[in-house]
Amino acid sequence: MTALRPESDARPREAPTPVSRPLPPEDRPTMQLRRIEPEQPVTAPGGRAERRRAAQRAARARKDSWGVIATRAVGELFITLGTVLLLFVAYQLWWTNVIAHRQAGGAASDLRDSWANAGAGHDRDAGEFSPGQGFAILYIPALDVKAPIAQGVGKHQVLDRGMVGHYAGDGGPATAMPWDRQGNFALAGHRNTHGEPFRYVNRLKPGDKIVVETANAFYTYEMTSRLDQTSPANVRVIDPVPAGSGFTRPGRYITLTTCTPEFTSTYRLIVWGKMVEERPRSKGKPDALVS
Repeated sequence: MTALRPESDARPREAPTPVSRPLPPEDRPTMQLRRIEPEQPVTAPGGRAERRRAAQRAARARKDSWGVIATRAVGELFITLGTVLLLFVAYQLWWTNVIAHRQAGGAASDLRDSWANAGAGHDRDAGEFSPGQGFAILYIPALDVKAPIAQGVGKHQVLDRGMVGHYAGDGGPATAMPWDRQGNFALAGHRNTHGEPFRYVNRLKPGDKIVVETANAFYTYEMTSRLDQTSPANVRVIDPVPAGSGFTRPGRYITLTTCTPEFTSTYRLIVWGKMVEERPRSKGKPDALVS
């Protein structure tokens, strides 16, 4: 027999109705839903093929590095060579002139001191001067040139020292001295570098004065003609009556010789003049040096 129960116990109980209440504003953001992305799986390193490709890339990188190094080395070499070349050009075009002007200035000063100490004396033959020995000073007022004249035309002994050389039989025919009663006083000088005393002799015009000072006198010549280009073997331009000068008979002449074109020694440029005055030092400087 089934036990009897009261009716209240026989009915099922209803669930309590929840009470809905709004959340406060400060709590609402925390209730928003967010989508969480799944983490990407870590890819394991490749296999043998991938390692081979990596090795090939590394090898190419090493080759590129050697190429860069070689290019850089060549570039540095060219920069060094360029610097050396620039220094050499500066030495040739500038520093040799500085040294030669200093040497020539000292030679001219010593020459004048010797004249002052020795006093007037007799003029000597060319053969009495030793090679490289100074015996006169050359002035070209139109070109602002003042340079000592030494015996001989040796490059290292005379010309490279900023001096003008007298053709005296070494490297060319022997020529006259200024005090000789007749003949051609022939001189050589650098046109570029080492003092370059004859740099602008091509600018001389007929009538321009050329003065030679010696222990006893000033000899003034007047420029008459010029030969712009001739062979270095043409020694006739310094003959007693120089060929091509326009002179036709013996006289007292001067010849200036230098290289041409500039910065080469391919040909010779020649300038001629004739003596117009011989002035003893006791009478003072000639007009060409005081005007």
